[in-house]
Amino acid sequence: MVPRLPDILILPIVRAALAEDLGRAGDVTAAACIPERARMRAVFAARKPGVLAGIDCVRLSLLEMDPGASIDLRMADGDAFEAGAVLAEVEAGARAFLSAERTALNLLGRLCGVATLTRAYVEAVEGTGARIADTRKTTPGLRALEKHAVRCGGGVNHRFGLDDAILIKDNHIAVCGGVEAAVRAARAHVGHLMKIEVEVDGLDQLDIALALVAAGGGPDVIMLDNFDPAMLTEAVRRTRAGGHPVVLEASGGVNLSTVRRVAETGVDVISVGALTHSAPVLDIGLDAV
Repeated sequence: MVPRLPDILILPIVRAALAEDLGRAGDVTAAACIPERARMRAVFAARKPGVLAGIDCVRLSLLEMDPGASIDLRMADGDAFEAGAVLAEVEAGARAFLSAERTALNLLGRLCGVATLTRAYVEAVEGTGARIADTRKTTPGLRALEKHAVRCGGGVNHRFGLDDAILIKDNHIAVCGGVEAAVRAARAHVGHLMKIEVEVDGLDQLDIALALVAAGGGPDVIMLDNFDPAMLTEAVRRTRAGGHPVVLEASGGVNLSTVRRVAETGVDVISVGALTHSAPVLDIGLDAV
C-alpha cells in the first residue's frame, strides 16, 4: 500500500490550480446558469484501465470550493482499475462542483497517467531484480505529486531536488577536471548521511570510479549513462567481480521496448525520465448521476 501524501503538501498545488482557473471574477458560467442552492451528485469514472494516483486531489479540490461536500473515495492510490470503474462519488453544491471539476480532473488524469506508465515499466522488468526510478524531469510545481504517482505505479524515487543527494554529472566532471577529482571533492564536502552518485560515460570512467570505491572513498552509486547492453553487461561484470559495494544505475534513452534488455544486464536501478515527462494523461470522466 502506498502511503498517502499529507494534505499540507497537496493543498498549495490545488489552491494554485483553482485560483488559476477561477481568474479575476470566479466561475461566471456557474454563477449565471446554476441556482445558488442547487445540489449535484456525480461520479469520477475511468474511461480506460489504469493505476490510481491523485485521488486526494479530487477530495481537496471539492472541499476547497464546498467544505460541506460529501465525498466517497471508492479506491486508494496504487489500486489498479478497469475501464468504467468508479473512482469516487461526490455530492456538493452544484456551483462549487462545476468550478472544481477541471482542476480535479486535470490533476487526477495527469497523476494516473504517470502511475499507469510506471506500472508498465515495472511489469516489463519483473523478475530481473532491477528497480524502475524516476528523474527530476517533472512538471514545475508538480514534483511531489508526480513522484508520488511513480510510487503508486510501483517505481521508486530518485532524488527530489538538488539538496537531498549529490549527483556528479558530465558537466561537473568537466569543470572539476575528471571523475576522481570530482568524487574526492564531493566526499570531502559532505556528511555521513549524504549519498554521492557519479555519472560515467564509458568503461574507462567506470574503472576510475570503482578504484575509488575499492579505496574506500568512492561514490555510493554509479550511473551508467547511455551504455548499450553490451557495455552494461561488462560494467556489471567488472563491478561484481571486484566485489565493489556500489549501486549501478542505467540511464539514458530507455523505453518500454528496451527496458527488459537493460534490466537483464544485471543493473540495480533503471532511471526513466519518460515516467514523468512523457506520460499520457489518463482519460477520466465526471458524470452526473
